[in-house]
Amino acid sequence: MFVDTHCHLTMLDLTPYAGDLDQALAQARAAGVSKFMGISVDLDDHLILSQIAARHADVGYTVGVHPCEDAAVMSRAGVEYLVELAQPEKVWALGETGLDYYHSTDFVDEQKACFARHIHASKIVRKPVVVHTRAAKHDTVDIIRAEQSQHGILHCFTEDWETAKAVLDCGYYISFSGIISFNNAQDLRDVAKQVPLDRVLIETDSPYLAPVPYRGKSNEPKYVPYVAKALCDVYDKSLEEMAEITTQNFENLLNLQ
Repeated sequence: MFVDTHCHLTMLDLTPYAGDLDQALAQARAAGVSKFMGISVDLDDHLILSQIAARHADVGYTVGVHPCEDAAVMSRAGVEYLVELAQPEKVWALGETGLDYYHSTDFVDEQKACFARHIHASKIVRKPVVVHTRAAKHDTVDIIRAEQSQHGILHCFTEDWETAKAVLDCGYYISFSGIISFNNAQDLRDVAKQVPLDRVLIETDSPYLAPVPYRGKSNEPKYVPYVAKALCDVYDKSLEEMAEITTQNFENLLNLQ
């Protein structure tokens, strides 16, 4: 059974399911997905995600602010408030947070400060932090090190081995998305080969980045087995082995205190 460690359940294209998220989750379960972590990008996402998690025993969620949100939204994410939001049992992690200089460098200082506050809150509640980085790998690593963050996920990994090793040395897990299956992603697969198997996670990042053979289409949790399949060739493992390994890794991450 597979875990989709990063899916935006409030953003999925539910047209094939007549707008019914429950049907989309049922399709994913039929494809072998046994657990879903719904990701917040805005502080108010928890309002909907908590309702989804209450209906589904296999759904957990995160609380936090994406670095592409504007400065006013990021400023609301104080440590005390994040700790308060992260109290429910179904909150499995904080984020996604991090740094994104690709979309904007207008609020770099605000991004850095917000990222650090997420790390502080995650340490208080003893739950992992989900980290997004784009065009900001050096600053991302610097903050993880400076804040002594040891419990987290670098999600949708597309960086080099230097970055991977840096966060692995801090205790982080590395999550691969459908990008690992793309024909032009050989460099990424070469980096993945060096990542220890006990630190690998899989995700869809749905509705984005659908894996081959669905590349270019709207992504959804039922496609996460294709991410695992792409990693089978990287690690010379069967699909069943990759499912077991990545699922156990996620359980280890959540149980880390």
